[in-house]
Amino acid sequence: MASITIDSVAKSFGSFKALKDVSLTIADGEFVSLLGPSGCGKTTLLRIVAGLETETGGRIVIGDRTVNGLAPKDRGLAMVFQNYAVFPHMTVYENVAFGLRMQKADDARVKRQVEKAAGLLHIEAYLDRYPNKLSGGQRQRVAVARALAVEPQVLLMDEPLSNLDALLRLQMRTELKSVLQEAGTTTLYVTHDQTEAMGLSDRIAVMHDGRIEQVGEPVDIYSRPATRFVGGFMGNPPMNFIELPVEAGRVNIGAESHSLSGPVGSKIVLGLRGEDVERVSPEVGMAFKTAVSEPMGSHLLLTGTIADQPARVILPPTEKVRAGETIGLKLDADRLTWISPETGKALAA
Repeated sequence: MASITIDSVAKSFGSFKALKDVSLTIADGEFVSLLGPSGCGKTTLLRIVAGLETETGGRIVIGDRTVNGLAPKDRGLAMVFQNYAVFPHMTVYENVAFGLRMQKADDARVKRQVEKAAGLLHIEAYLDRYPNKLSGGQRQRVAVARALAVEPQVLLMDEPLSNLDALLRLQMRTELKSVLQEAGTTTLYVTHDQTEAMGLSDRIAVMHDGRIEQVGEPVDIYSRPATRFVGGFMGNPPMNFIELPVEAGRVNIGAESHSLSGPVGSKIVLGLRGEDVERVSPEVGMAFKTAVSEPMGSHLLLTGTIADQPARVILPPTEKVRAGETIGLKLDADRLTWISPETGKALAA
């Protein structure tokens, strides 16, 4: 296996800067997701690591080799794409063996590696079948098995589960995490699905507008977003942002007053996760005016306003709240995020 170092990589398409001085290190055996909306540069960065795009500037190092200018086949990596890219005229066995055949591996190694990869992905029973006899999930397993069979130093995955239905995607996510943990392959994974990134990754790099906004473990990214963009992109519902006045370095939330450290202006943005609240009486809590009440089974989702600004909060499923009702909310002070309205960056705790 091998580490990946992305060192000040830039990419321009004419006057458009798709990547702006991006740096990231992925440790040997680590699973890192590039997460962000469409157009943020995550697939472009993956393709540069793969050698399918040429960087405008910067360096890519895999293991102890700088691979700029090397062809994809010489970089010691394998890639799994969004579309399954299995060969319809080949059996599953020959699909999984394809990379090994290209390496001119002997028959004994091909057989050993195909059986090993098929066992990891639970497709041993399908080795004699053709892809048109397989479901979407089974074809995706074949694509992953083909990548793992060559024992790559690095595995690159570009939204490999996005073409599957929701239930199958959940099942494949669980299996994929188990397989890659067992294989110990260094993995760089592109997705726009934050649930996928949270469930699979050792670390997440959140991308926006050609830059990495924040890198960290999933729980840290979710709980302590570095910017307003990260807080708004992560979570379902996303983080609420409430602009509040500041007086003498303090901000009032209902009956409670919070002190802010460091220099702050006359206003501050409160970043609040919907689940970090507790219902109390309107007299002592922050007032929440309910517009819509949605029982979701596992929780009650309320849409409304705090300080005349839109917000969504989550309460236990046993709570009863009617549309139009104003309730009080007690906030978990240890889980609040304070954001500068000028820079969009979170203030130090």
